[in-house]
Amino acid sequence: MRIAVLADIHGNVLALDAVLEDLGQRGGADLTVNLGDSVSGPLWPRETFERLEALDLPTVRGNHDRRVARDPVDEDMWPSDAYAQERLTQAQREVLFAQPLTLEIAPGIVAFHARPDHDEKYLTDAVVEGRLVRAPLATIRRRLKTLDPACRIALCGHSHRAELIRIPDGPVIFNPGSIGCPAYDDSTPPSHVSEQGSPHARYGIVTLGGQGRPDRFEAIAIEYDHEAAARQAEQAGRPEWAHALRTGFMPG
Repeated sequence: MRIAVLADIHGNVLALDAVLEDLGQRGGADLTVNLGDSVSGPLWPRETFERLEALDLPTVRGNHDRRVARDPVDEDMWPSDAYAQERLTQAQREVLFAQPLTLEIAPGIVAFHARPDHDEKYLTDAVVEGRLVRAPLATIRRRLKTLDPACRIALCGHSHRAELIRIPDGPVIFNPGSIGCPAYDDSTPPSHVSEQGSPHARYGIVTLGGQGRPDRFEAIAIEYDHEAAARQAEQAGRPEWAHALRTGFMPG
């Protein structure tokens, strides 16, 4: 069984379409799962929602999906969430909010956005000198305490950093990286940045072994028209997003 893993599209329908085309060229997948944060960003939230709606993928709710679903827009809403909310219908926002926090997509394989019990707290990351780095193993174990012990593969996103970690006597954690947002800054204390280091759209494929064969994990990075996405961000008044889309780094 081949499982395609999509995460953190953030309204970048150009990157999403490129990923879907690449997946098709690789023979497709038996199942494709979306790990959330689908539309928030100064790009194409409505178009991205409609593309995903047509695909009807098993999907978990990300923190930005929850924030976009807030009603009404207020002065405390982050700009990317407000941009998306203003361009979605009430019915579309309700769909985002109704998505589950966790989802078992196959026996022993659990999908969630950030942590099994929270859509906004990091699972495998720590903030060191203003940047995301891999957290200590003991910390990751503690954060997994609410995960079903029967889980052998945990699929997560949120940090936008591709990760593959095997927990001794526990699950394999796989984060494919972000499809549509290669870098961001977060002012939530402690403030920090996450940077993938290139403008590529990223996704993953998990091939389940069985009958004595090992599972296989592929983290894939592909080119797409990131310059067009950067121009869209500039037109929306978000030059820092444009820089991230062009480079995979935050300004400065």
